[in-house]
Amino acid sequence: MVSIPELWLPIVLSAVIVFVASSIIHMALKYRRSDFDALPDEERILATMREAGVDPGYYFFPDAEMSEMSDPDVVARFDRGPVGIVTVMPDGTPPIGKRLLQWFVFAIVVSIFVAYLTGRTMAPGAEYFAVFRVAGTTAFLAYGLGHLMDSIWGGIPWRVTAKNVFDGLIYGLLVAGSFAGFWPGS
Repeated sequence: MVSIPELWLPIVLSAVIVFVASSIIHMALKYRRSDFDALPDEERILATMREAGVDPGYYFFPDAEMSEMSDPDVVARFDRGPVGIVTVMPDGTPPIGKRLLQWFVFAIVVSIFVAYLTGRTMAPGAEYFAVFRVAGTTAFLAYGLGHLMDSIWGGIPWRVTAKNVFDGLIYGLLVAGSFAGFWPGS
């Protein structure tokens, strides 16, 4: 068994590597640029939302309780459409610095859980690929597979989810290499 404090180097290193890799993926590579579609007649829709006083929040429409889903009026509203989920953020330029900090903290938290699970299942001096498998699988679960729910329940296009899962695989492999390469006693 290896304790979390003994794994401080792979924890920090893997978080930094994931942060840099995600920056490259989202800023330099072009395959993420098609993630979002533009609203048709965006200015009119935004003006209507401002006029209606839509506050920051997470909205599902048309609004209905599960118990109402068989009501003919509710069914007609869904059939008429549109049906969707919208996240409305506070006005102003998005706080990129704050979000990048949150992303890095998330990467640290993922790496701490990777350290916990890998440290409980691998002994000091464990074989490189044994550590790689456990750390990589754990990191992939955190970074990749959770996105499947976004398409299943949230309507996120599967093409976007596939890219998120692929990115999660990359992050998982990078975390795996960080832990396997700096495993105590190797």
